[in-house]
Amino acid sequence: MVLLFALSVAAGPPAGAPGDSVEAAKRRELEEIQSQAREKREAASRLRGQENRELSQLRTTEKELNRSRRRLRSLQDRQRTLDFQLGTARVDLERSQSALSQQKLKLARRLRNLYKFGVGRQLEFLLSTQSFAQLLARWDYLVLVAEQDRSLVEDVMAHKDVVEASKERLETNLTDTQRNAKRTDHEGLRLAQLRQQRESSVRNIQSQRQNYEAAAAELEKTAKQIRGLLAQLEKKRREDSERAKAEGRSPQPYTGSFSRSEGALDWPVRGEVVGHFGQEKHPKWGTLTMNNGIDIAVPVGTPVRAVGKGRVDYVSDDFGTYGQIVILNHGDGYYTLYGHLSSIAVSVGNEVTLGQTLGRSGETGSLKGPVLHFEVRKGAQSLDPLQWLE
Repeated sequence: MVLLFALSVAAGPPAGAPGDSVEAAKRRELEEIQSQAREKREAASRLRGQENRELSQLRTTEKELNRSRRRLRSLQDRQRTLDFQLGTARVDLERSQSALSQQKLKLARRLRNLYKFGVGRQLEFLLSTQSFAQLLARWDYLVLVAEQDRSLVEDVMAHKDVVEASKERLETNLTDTQRNAKRTDHEGLRLAQLRQQRESSVRNIQSQRQNYEAAAAELEKTAKQIRGLLAQLEKKRREDSERAKAEGRSPQPYTGSFSRSEGALDWPVRGEVVGHFGQEKHPKWGTLTMNNGIDIAVPVGTPVRAVGKGRVDYVSDDFGTYGQIVILNHGDGYYTLYGHLSSIAVSVGNEVTLGQTLGRSGETGSLKGPVLHFEVRKGAQSLDPLQWLE
């Protein structure tokens, strides 16, 4: 027995035990790596979800802002109409009341005379005639007086009805005006709340690298869509030009050469240039984004004017990160683009003159606050607008 125990001790642990221990350790290490990778993928997925939610919230808020602005403008237009109607009703009421007062004075004088002299005076006047012919004449006169009295009473009643109708119309207009004013105030408050929500979304995007990079990617996507859109517009312009030439018509819907305007174009708005043409570097993260135009800081609602004569080839109330946009065709393949508008005052096909108002500036799609995004294009190729503006 002692001999067997000694042999077993000398033989050591069972064969294969060290290999199994190493394999188990490697397996645990692999499982830990896989677990970490899974956690990182889940974290990345959550971040992507946050980015998408933030951008989606921004887009949703901007659409609500646009709808709210349109409703507010409609209410303000309605208010102006109601104010005009209210003023007209007040003037009509004052005129009717003045006419009624004058008729009442006439009627009061007539009634006083009738009361003072009574019916007997009329009989005395009628019976004191010297001849039958004079009797008939005085009879006709009394009939005429009676007719005038009746007409006077009817005029008073008619003017009274007009005054009552004017008062009713005035009260209705006042009620409509007050109701419209309440709706305008409510819509204005809602607009202010939406603006706060939008500012919060923009701050979140600007303060988080992942959100900002997602927004930059969305901007690049929209810029590609703009290039594609302009390529289509240019293709259509060439086809229209060739068709016009074949039919013996002028290929241009307007005169002048935009190409000779380099360095002499009027500014669409006046303000500080806060975004320049070309690659823009984020001051904090160093992220590079391409700006195909310039961004001019102006208050929301500033009139945006055409930099040259042209034709409206495209408008949109929601073109991604460009927001509300207008694209003008200036002929010979030259286009100008006006983005981040709060309202648009032109339609596709409109001929516009130099300096004509195209819409109002805003911040739709902008991460730089209230700005006008302005581009000059030769076909789909972007040009530096500062070289074209005076």
